[in-house]
Amino acid sequence: MLSVISYPLFAISVIFSLVLSISLFPADWFEFRPEWLGLLVFYWTFRAPAQFGVIMAWCLGLLLDILESTPLGVNAMGMALIAFLVLTIHQRLRMYPLPQQCLMVFLLLGINQMLVHFVKQLVGAESSGFSYLWPALTSALVWPLISSVLDHINRKLG
Repeated sequence: MLSVISYPLFAISVIFSLVLSISLFPADWFEFRPEWLGLLVFYWTFRAPAQFGVIMAWCLGLLLDILESTPLGVNAMGMALIAFLVLTIHQRLRMYPLPQQCLMVFLLLGINQMLVHFVKQLVGAESSGFSYLWPALTSALVWPLISSVLDHINRKLG
């Protein structure tokens, strides 16, 4: 496991995930876009629980709320929930093989998506079915790539 984190990598990954979260995506594929900031919160809370926690995740969620023009606090609450849940299970999560980690990414980001969807429904957004869970599934599929790339870069820089 990583004991030293690279703060420049942390800052660059935050900026990159925020840009990917609001970047243009083909309209037909928009609902399949991974939850980039949720993946990043999961990764940094999992790899560096002493340096990255609920407060940092909440602040990043507020930035995402501002960038996406969603009601203030919706994504912040979701990101803080992801960080809290990862912090509660990160010792066990370290022993899981990669397929089980992917399943945990799907479950935790799915909980985030359900929470955000519920709050948006209370505000008046329209959505039908369970299509709001596609980002959780695509995020779980992207997790092995994201974790291996960030681990490799962090080892080089840290």
